Amino acid sequence: MDISTTAQCPVCEQNLGLTTQPRRSLSCPEGHRFDAAKQGYFNFLTGRGTNFLEDTGPMVLAREEFQNAGHYEPLAELLSESISGHHPEDSLDLLDAGAGTGYYLNKIIESLPGSKVDALALDISRYAMRRAAKVPHTLAMVWDVWRRLPSANNSRDVVLNCFAPHNPEEFHRVLRANGVCIVVTAAADHLQEVREPLDMLGIAENKESSLIEKFAAHSLLHQHSRQLKYPMELSTNDLFNLVFMGPAGHHLSPETLRAKTESLGAQSVNASFGVHTFVRKG
Repeated sequence: MDISTTAQCPVCEQNLGLTTQPRRSLSCPEGHRFDAAKQGYFNFLTGRGTNFLEDTGPMVLAREEFQNAGHYEPLAELLSESISGHHPEDSLDLLDAGAGTGYYLNKIIESLPGSKVDALALDISRYAMRRAAKVPHTLAMVWDVWRRLPSANNSRDVVLNCFAPHNPEEFHRVLRANGVCIVVTAAADHLQEVREPLDMLGIAENKESSLIEKFAAHSLLHQHSRQLKYPMELSTNDLFNLVFMGPAGHHLSPETLRAKTESLGAQSVNASFGVHTFVRKG
């Protein structure tokens, strides 16, 4: 059976159709075809690939364990609340740019029982897309979000961009008029209690103002920002997962990090986020 989608071919930019039998595949009128991996995701980064490092299997496993422990559930709840009213009551077309495991996307979809959802999850990590492919109503694709997004013009009600690279020109293109882009950033005091002792990367100052300016240049107007801050009680294993699942996981050895977290012991750590909503104009 062929199912029409608003996903687009990365080669010729025509709309893709999804075939489910005899196996799941995406194909376009020009004959370009992409077969799903056995884990359910599609890899669009064949050939020249990308210059960016994908999150490794162990990094993604650490993220999955940390998220499943519920430490970022308040953020997932706020994201579900933030999209309310920005899409038709009975449907949602959503693109998650930098979706990771699909944790936030799944929570949003769970908050919309009875709605028809068409979701596209993008990330450069194959290991992350294996998880995201399990999210209901979702096509999970390995892709570099710095490039043209594989979604049709004016095809999405909401773009979610959570702790991921920003591509406002493309976010504007795929959003419908008055559609929203919700961007999540770490606040300056996020995890400040453990950043130095665990060799975590720093957070740039004035992130919000530079973000607003960058998006405004592409007719994505800042509607509002909401701050979310709360304490997390973290075990040594939680601390290991927290650090290893992020950018530091690319340059810290697991053995060294494990020793540091064991030495530090369980900690009360503040999570602190900015949730920024932009509206497409023009």
